[in-house]
Amino acid sequence: MTAYYLSFGCKVNQYETNALRGMLSQEGIQPVEQPEDADLILVNSCTVTASSDRKVRHALRSLRSRCPAAKIVLTGCLPQAHPDAAQLCPEADLITGTKDRAALIQRIRQLMESGVPWDGVTPYTPGEGYELLPPAENADRTRAFIKIQDGCNQFCSYCIIPYARGRCRSKPREALAQEAAQMAQAGCREAVLIGINLAFYGMEWRGDLGDAVDICCAVPGIDRVRLGSLEPEKLSDDLLRRLAAHPQFCPQFHLSLQSGCDRTLRAMNRHYTTAEYADLAARIRRIFPDAALTTDVMVGFPGETEADFARSLEFVREMGFAKVHVFPYSPREGTVAARMPEQIPSPEKRRRAALMGETAAACRRAFLRSQVGKVMPVLFERSADPAWHRGYTPNYTPVKISAKKGEKSLRKSVFRVIIKSSEPDCCIGTLLPEASAQND
Repeated sequence: MTAYYLSFGCKVNQYETNALRGMLSQEGIQPVEQPEDADLILVNSCTVTASSDRKVRHALRSLRSRCPAAKIVLTGCLPQAHPDAAQLCPEADLITGTKDRAALIQRIRQLMESGVPWDGVTPYTPGEGYELLPPAENADRTRAFIKIQDGCNQFCSYCIIPYARGRCRSKPREALAQEAAQMAQAGCREAVLIGINLAFYGMEWRGDLGDAVDICCAVPGIDRVRLGSLEPEKLSDDLLRRLAAHPQFCPQFHLSLQSGCDRTLRAMNRHYTTAEYADLAARIRRIFPDAALTTDVMVGFPGETEADFARSLEFVREMGFAKVHVFPYSPREGTVAARMPEQIPSPEKRRRAALMGETAAACRRAFLRSQVGKVMPVLFERSADPAWHRGYTPNYTPVKISAKKGEKSLRKSVFRVIIKSSEPDCCIGTLLPEASAQND
């Protein structure tokens, strides 16, 4: 049997799709590169916005048209958040959500044998534990994701994810240590810890995110440990100092902001003020002098006035982010914000997104210029352009250095580089004469 995999949405979804691919491969279901070559098509869905749902449904219709004989499995956040997924997505033969993945093999076998469609989404219940999946296949990867947390307890007014992922729960420490060791044995040098609400890792045993970083930094062969997207809560000075004590820890913090206006943050049901956010940023920069702060910013939230938007724009300018992901608010059926009055017209949301995007681009250019003259270790990765070696510094600054014709790839090696100049979205450097570091 053969299978084609299509994943939508966040890094957690990508991780889970890779894990499911590995799980099905162990059962003799071989992956293929084209859907037309597949007996089975697995679509791992995202439902974070209404646009995400439309993309998934469009993909299902296209796949059914192109591959009429294949069996289609729909899994992930869309069916978990929407019990009527079977009616919304009639192209799917088997529908399951974001839990009970261990039973997927048996259900696929039954589907292939009987041909009878099956809809098996079950809701989350309080107190559920973390569902372990087989480690994702990371062979030949320089940097790999490790999912360590699932679920969210925050209930932001615009977000459907607590309904699609359940409450916060953490990967057991023993399982994390085992997966990190397997990742290192596969040759990965950098571990990126990801989750739905990563900052709440360890809450079940009154631990914290430092527990996960401690475990990964103790694994021989892992030279770098990086964190995925974080909510600003729960990052105390004690935790930050604990992270800083590890030479392997990468000082890049993606702190989701959403708005630089306190009135909008309250309407979003975010659990911090701009002053608290700015204080956290200052504490991070004090403890990690080379830190890079990146973020997400939403514009056009219901009720956001022109003055509110101007405050948000100015706050982003003041913060000096290394990179900003800008997106317009999109109403999500089933959330509080979708029912709010004063919805912003789409043309105005696009205008604000363009203005915020200009500010984000200026912040990016300024950050990259600030890296010029620094000497940084760069972990090189695969480069699509043979004229350049490409990699990242610990604070996730992209760096490229000129490659001589026929020169051996530097991939999976760490070299000290002096940054000579910057481009709009990258820095250019040269290897130091002593060059090699962390490669023995």
